[in-house]
Amino acid sequence: MKQRILAVVGIIMLSLLPVLGAAAPLIAKVDVSAQTMTVLYNGEVAYRWPVSTARKGKWTPRGTWSAKWLSKHHKSSLYNNAPMPFAIFFNGNYAIHGTNQVSRLGSPASAGCVRLHPDHAARLFELTQRVGKQNMRVVIQN
Repeated sequence: MKQRILAVVGIIMLSLLPVLGAAAPLIAKVDVSAQTMTVLYNGEVAYRWPVSTARKGKWTPRGTWSAKWLSKHHKSSLYNNAPMPFAIFFNGNYAIHGTNQVSRLGSPASAGCVRLHPDHAARLFELTQRVGKQNMRVVIQN
């Protein structure tokens, strides 16, 4: 009887693992229509920042990704060596990164990346390093 109860409890625990493990310690949730990013750290809203996503004629991908690679002093190989400080790449050439065009934050202005104030990008970069790329999620929705 004891073994049967333990087996049932074990099966229940195993079935809950995907649900329990779904929440990453760090989530950068981008709302394209509002041009904002909400950063959730350990399940709590830690920051809400203005961003710039793709301008007219360009596209910011929608979906969910983990961070793929980080580059603190990145320069764009596609756009004339444009500075992309504190870049967190999540989907091919798409990244969250700082911008020197802070006056445009809150409005669509990028070629597809998610732009942040450099101070905010540095904070998100540091948090991503702290939790590990595999534990950071980028969620982009309309």
